[in-house]
This record gives sequence, C-alpha cells and structure tokens, in this order.
Amino acid sequence: MVSHLFYYQLALLAILWLFVMLHLPWSKPGLPTPPVPAKPKRKRSPEPKAFEGLTHKPHCMLCEPETGETHPPPPVRPDPMPPTNRRPRTVDTSMHFCPHTDCDYRGWLGRNNLRANGHPSGSPWRHLHCLGCNGYFLETHGTIFYGKQAAVELIVRVLACLAEGLGIRATARVFEVDPNTVLHWLVEAAEHLRAISRYFLCEVHVTQLQLDELYAVLREVKAGELSDDEAITRLERSPLWVWTAMDPESKLLLVIDVGTRTLAMAQCVVHRVVRVLAPTCVPLCLPDGLKDYGTAFLSHFGHWIQPERRRDKGPLPKPRWMPLPHLLYAQVVKSYRRRRIVGVKYRVVFGTMERVQQVLSACGRKINTAFVERLNLDIRQRVAAVGRRVNTLCQGEDGVRQQLVVYHTYYNFCLPHASLRQPLLVPEPTHGSGSAKLWRPCTPAMAAGLTNHVWSLKEVLCYRVPPWPQPQVR
Repeated sequence: MVSHLFYYQLALLAILWLFVMLHLPWSKPGLPTPPVPAKPKRKRSPEPKAFEGLTHKPHCMLCEPETGETHPPPPVRPDPMPPTNRRPRTVDTSMHFCPHTDCDYRGWLGRNNLRANGHPSGSPWRHLHCLGCNGYFLETHGTIFYGKQAAVELIVRVLACLAEGLGIRATARVFEVDPNTVLHWLVEAAEHLRAISRYFLCEVHVTQLQLDELYAVLREVKAGELSDDEAITRLERSPLWVWTAMDPESKLLLVIDVGTRTLAMAQCVVHRVVRVLAPTCVPLCLPDGLKDYGTAFLSHFGHWIQPERRRDKGPLPKPRWMPLPHLLYAQVVKSYRRRRIVGVKYRVVFGTMERVQQVLSACGRKINTAFVERLNLDIRQRVAAVGRRVNTLCQGEDGVRQQLVVYHTYYNFCLPHASLRQPLLVPEPTHGSGSAKLWRPCTPAMAAGLTNHVWSLKEVLCYRVPPWPQPQVR
C-alpha cells in the first residue's frame, strides 16, 4: 500500500514544474529573442529655470539707516533781492552763497544778495559782502584754498600731477615741496572733490550700466615676491579691490570705491549706484561673473509679489521678493587659463535674451564689459597707487581711496573723451598757423547733461558746494 506522503511529494513536484514552465521565455526555435531596449536617460533642459523669488528681502546694511532717519528739509528759498539803480556789476557772484548761519540767504545761489568788495590787503581773492546779514567773507570760503599761504597755481599743478598718475614723492621732487605737504593737500582735495561729485551726480538717467572690479595691492604685497598661485590666492582675500560702475554711452563714471570682494561690498556699490540714478531709472546691468551682484541688484531693484494658489484649497503661498519687470541683468563669464582668457559665456539672469539684445541693438552693441575694462586700464595709468609693478603703492586703504576720489572728479569734469567729441557747425580759427578747429571737446559730465563746458582743475577746486541741492543753477 502506497503511503499518502508519496502523493504529497508528487503534488509538490508538479507545483514546482508549473512554476518553472511559467517563467521560462517561450520563443520559436532558431529566432533570437529581441533585446530589451534600455531606458534612455532623462536629459536636462539647457534652458535656465525661471527665478521663483525669495521668501525674504536680501539684507543691505546701508538701506537700514535711511529707513529710520528723517533728513530735515532745506529752509524756505528766499526771494531774490531787487536790483538797484547803481552801475551794473562786473563781478559774477551767482556761484557763491553766504556761509553765515544767522543769514536767511545762507546756502542759496543766485539770490542777488552778494556784492564784491575788492581785494583786502592785496590778497588775490576777493572779499564778498552779503546784503542780507551785512556780513563779509572770502570767495575761497569752503574750498581748499581758504587760509593757504602757498600759491594757488602751485597747489593746482601739484594736484594735476597726482591726477595724471604721478606719485606723491615724485610730485614733491618736481615742485620742490615736502611730501607731507603734498599728502596734506591730497587729503583736503579728496574731501572737497567727494562733495562735488555727490552734489552733481544725482538723478542721472542711463540705459546701460557696466560694473567690474580690479585688484589693488598694498606695499606689503608687491609684485614679483610671490608665485602665480600664491598671488591669486592672496588677491582673492586681499582687502583692496577697486569697484567701478560706469555708463557706456556717456562714459560717465558713476561710482568708484575700494573694498573687499564680498557680498557686503557689492551691496554698497549697488546702493551708491541707486542713489546716483533717478528714482524711475532701471538700467540694463552688465557686470562680470561675480554672483554677489545678483543679490545686490535684487535687493535694490525688487518688490513683493503674492503668487497664485496651486490648489483650490489650502493656505495662500508666502509672498515672494521678485525683481522689477524692467530689470535686465546679464553676466559676462570669462574662463581663464594661465592668466589668459580662453572662453567667454553670456548668461541672462533677470529678463530675457531678446529684451537684452533689443536694448543693446539700439546703440549697435552686444553683451560685453569692454568699456569698463578700458576704464580700468585708464585707472591703472592715472592712479599711481593702483599701477602694476610700481613703487608708489599706498600703506593703507585710505590712501588708495583718496587718489581714486581725485581721479573720479578729474575724469568726469576735466578730461575730454575722444569718442564723445561733437562736430562744430562752423570751423573755429586757431590763434596760430594751424588748421581750424572742427570738433568741440566733450567730457563725460557734458555727455550726461551735468554741465555745459569742460572744467579746469582750478575751476573744480574753487567751486563752492552748496549745502543742499539746487539744480536750477547748475
């Protein structure tokens, strides 16, 4: 008699045979089985992703004090004094103002309240008389020439040499002056010219903006003492980088500053640019590949937007800080190998490539930073402390900043730009035997509409800066 365990074993074998037959591939004999195609990898889209915004506004240290401070408005503008029946004045006093604090005409230009009162004690400067407060003051009050015993032409020529790129000690040797005296004149001129640039550079309208940085070394980090790799590493963390922002159309230098190559310094430069521009001006920004510019532009040219719901129910999404619709920001990313450019890429961060090309095609240009890089070369030639392989390096950051302030005003108001010259309607004859003048020289300040003539350095240094804006007199 067969045991019942035998039937259990047969049933188990039948189940195993059925399981194997179901999992074996059934194909015709002689025909190879077709290979299963591999699943293709998902390719990434070359198009950049749309910027979705930030949940918080980027922090700017300079914007916070302005929100809490309330600057007092300027006093009420007084009425001009009526003309008298005396002989018409031959001395123009429209660019002077009364400095006395108890005078109603203090700080106001062109109010017909000043009279020339001759040269006291044979001084080369005039004495001015204010009819409002019956006070007297010299016409050099508020300039670097006030209280100076040295000749005016000597001070002007010394500062002109510094503005043209000559070092402090070399200038002192040329004019036989003590180097400390030259340094003292430079410090005073930098403070005065900084006030002039702040007074004139306001509410400027530009369509493009190019920004760049160039390194400047101190006396302790001279060229030639380090290898290339060590020099690049040292320069990356060097506290001195010259930041520039200019308008490529008028060649106007808007901002020049010295600082570290960090986000805080980028915020500072963009903040100063915004203060120079008109409130409604949003230009096309073309910097290099530094990523910190994107955050800086976003913090100053941005606004809050409430995104739409993705679902019918649920809480509203958080507001997003987005760039302004008119903001266009493109980068020029350069690749270097052995300190030479081997490739250039163009990247549009805010806006579209079509809109950027539309703005640039109006003036026949493409995406580049050629104008600001040419400006960097001019800075190295005219600022002794920023030159390469020179012995005129400054000891600290203040020395570099003072020379850059002098160059800033000298470049905008005193240096005619060859590409900005304007043809004359009628050729002007010269005093000598040369050919007639066919072109009118033009400075960046003239091209930007800030002034109507080429200033001399003496005229800039003699200009008295009013305590509050008065655009009708410029």
